[in-house]
Parts: sequence; structure tokens; C-alpha cells
Amino acid sequence: MTTFNTSREIQATAEQIFASIGDPKRLSQWWGPAGFTNTFEICEFRNGGSWVFTMHGPDGTDYPNENVFVEIESGKKVVIRHVGEPKYQLTITLTPSATGTLVSWSQEFENPEVASRLEPIVVPANEQNLDRLVAEISRGK
Repeated sequence: MTTFNTSREIQATAEQIFASIGDPKRLSQWWGPAGFTNTFEICEFRNGGSWVFTMHGPDGTDYPNENVFVEIESGKKVVIRHVGEPKYQLTITLTPSATGTLVSWSQEFENPEVASRLEPIVVPANEQNLDRLVAEISRGK
């Protein structure tokens, strides 16, 4: 398995959720698993834009990240390519629903062995990321 999928029904409009992704200040508040913080160096939220930042783990470990915003469709989709190791592509889609918006999160790793090794970390981390997104949206409403 190289792709990990999760989704969450969020009681907010697609535009409200997209605003939490597209605003670097807000994105830095929720991006990453529980207990992590971020320092953004570059966040060019546009097609082809760079996104370079360091995630700071709760144990003090720093995790450098380099990404490219491959595709941005306002209020609908964001595709991010993680160009450093481990290499993966994350697709976030926003689909309006009866109670708000369905946020679908699909993370596809290039290397199946790496994906298998990281699965115990990635699966709960992706859920935590969505938990933090919900909290940020609640603050920003």
C-alpha cells in the first residue's frame, strides 16, 4: 500500500476550510500532528509555489520540509508534493455536503517500502492533522 486516505465531515463551508489552508498564518497553526509547531520560511500559496518550513516535534526534534503546491483550485482542491524525503503527494479535496464539507485527504508515497514503514506514524498523524484543522476553523469562524 502506498496511499493513505482519510476523510472528515466538517461543519463549515468549503470556503472557510480553504481559507484555513490558503492563509500561511492559519496553516502554520494547524499543520502537522498533535503537539507539533511550525516555522515557515517560504509559503507561496499558488500553483507551482514553494512551501519550505520546519516542523518542531514535541520532543524538540526539528523536521525540515520542502514542498511545492502542484495544484490549487480555490474552495475545492489543494495538491502538495513533498519533494524532500520521504517523497509523497498529498491531495486535499473539499466537497460540499448537507452538513458542511467533506474533507478528503489522500497521501500517496512514491516508495511502497517507505510507505509501509511509515504507516504506523502517518495514519494517526493524518487524523490528528484533521483534528487540528477543525480546531483552527472553529477559531477562525
